[in-house]
Amino acid sequence: MVLASLTVAGVAGFVLHGVWRRYRQLMLREQYIRSFMFPRGVFEKLTQARPGLDVKQQQLVARALRQFFLAYLKSGCRRVAMPSQAADELWHEFILFTRNYQKFCNDAFGQFLHHTPAVTLGRGQRDNEGLRRVWWFTCLEENINPRKPTRLPLLFALDRKLGIPNGFVYQLNCGRAPGEVRDGSAGGTQCAEAFHDSHIDGSTDGFGDHSGADGSLGGDAGDASGCSGGCGGGGD
Repeated sequence: MVLASLTVAGVAGFVLHGVWRRYRQLMLREQYIRSFMFPRGVFEKLTQARPGLDVKQQQLVARALRQFFLAYLKSGCRRVAMPSQAADELWHEFILFTRNYQKFCNDAFGQFLHHTPAVTLGRGQRDNEGLRRVWWFTCLEENINPRKPTRLPLLFALDRKLGIPNGFVYQLNCGRAPGEVRDGSAGGTQCAEAFHDSHIDGSTDGFGDHSGADGSLGGDAGDASGCSGGCGGGGD
C-alpha cells in the first residue's frame, strides 16, 4: 500500500513538473514576443511600401503584428490567418530579413512560421478557421469577450484606423441575420458577427474548445508552450 502510494505520488509529481515546465516555457515565449525589437531596416522597407505612415502609426502596425504572433503561440501553433493588410506587409518585410526572422521564429515558437497572405472570411474553410482562431486570441489579449464583443481588437481594426487603401475594414455589427452573408462581407466591409456565427464554415475552430469564462485554453489549443508539430503555412 505504501509503495503504491509512493508510486502514485511520484507519477503525479512528474506530471505536475511537466505542466509547470510547459507553462513556464509558454510564459518565456510570450514575453519574448512582447519585448522583441524588429530590425530597424524592416520599418524602412515599410516606409517605402506605405510612405503615408508616420513613426507612431508604424509602431501601431508592429503592435498589431505582435498580436498575430501571440495568437499563433497561444493557439498551440495551429493554423492562423492574417486579417490586416498593413500588418501583413510588415510581416512580409520582416521575413525578408531571413536570419532575423528565422531566429525569431525559433525563439518564439520553436518552429518556422511561414507567411500566408492576408485574407477575409469566405468559402475557404481553412482560412475561416485561421481567422476565427486569431479573432479569439486577439480579443482575449484586449480583454474583449470574443462572443459578445463591444469593440474590435487592434489587429482587426488596424486597416480602417490607418486608412489603408484596399485594406480590410471590419465592422462590429452589420445588422445581418445569422447566415445571411456567408462570405462575411457587407458592401466591402467585413462583419465581425461572422466570427461567432455557426453558419460560417469552420465555426467551431477557435471557439468550440475555448468556452471557459477565464479564457483558459481547451483541447483545441495544442501544446502552446512549444508549438509542437510540423511547421506549415500559418499554423497546422
